[in-house]
Amino acid sequence: MSRARVLPARIERVALAGVWAREWTVFRYYWRTRTFAAVVEPVIMLVAFGIGFGKLVSHVAGIPYIQFVGTGAVATAVLFSAVFSAMFDSLYKRRYQRVYDAMLAAPVDVDEIVTGEALFLGTRAGLYGIAPLLVAFCFGLPPKPTMVLVPLVGVLTGIGFAALGMLFSAMVSTYDGLSYVISGVITPLFLVAGTFFPLTRLPDWLRSLALLNPLYHCVELIRHCAFGLHPGADLVHVAALAAFAALAWALAVWRTRARLVV
Repeated sequence: MSRARVLPARIERVALAGVWAREWTVFRYYWRTRTFAAVVEPVIMLVAFGIGFGKLVSHVAGIPYIQFVGTGAVATAVLFSAVFSAMFDSLYKRRYQRVYDAMLAAPVDVDEIVTGEALFLGTRAGLYGIAPLLVAFCFGLPPKPTMVLVPLVGVLTGIGFAALGMLFSAMVSTYDGLSYVISGVITPLFLVAGTFFPLTRLPDWLRSLALLNPLYHCVELIRHCAFGLHPGADLVHVAALAAFAALAWALAVWRTRARLVV
């Protein structure tokens, strides 16, 4: 644990650039395996669920089922690539590599570490979300000009989930502790988001809880980009994702600071 003096919170572009540059340098060596894992799993889900259940359910809410799942798979790719990378990589860098201690020895604060990593992982997650969208095109999803907004939705969502992953990472001491997070938090978020079935099928109480799920707001925005925007509702979804990202970031900074600075 570093014994660096606690500095006032500040975000400096030079420090952010340094954190980003380090993440990019490391990513250049492992981009093949990271990209394969982040992209292939949602694509497999798209094909398996879309073709499998598509034989039983032709349309959902007036949308061909495979296109319904395809747009949901975009959000799945964003979730998995952001939150898992943040959880496991942050724990490894903090506990085993002591990378964060080395950063704090330089003119970099905890705020900048969390912000830089969340921005990098969020941007990467937004780009990874393009892969399932391209596969959905192959299954008949008609391209629309508004689909250029999909990566932006992915980036905003990815930043929030990256910060959430860093928060969870700072709450545990071993990889075993993350098993509780995956089973108790990530899996429910993934399943109850309207990804594979509409929330209208859920009981009222569970549907109300699902509205608090940030992944649900991501799914809705992506579907609206693909099938037609709804300005009023979309502003609410964007605001919900922005609020989630801000809250997750603040909690991640708070918990990471408690872990690193004494």
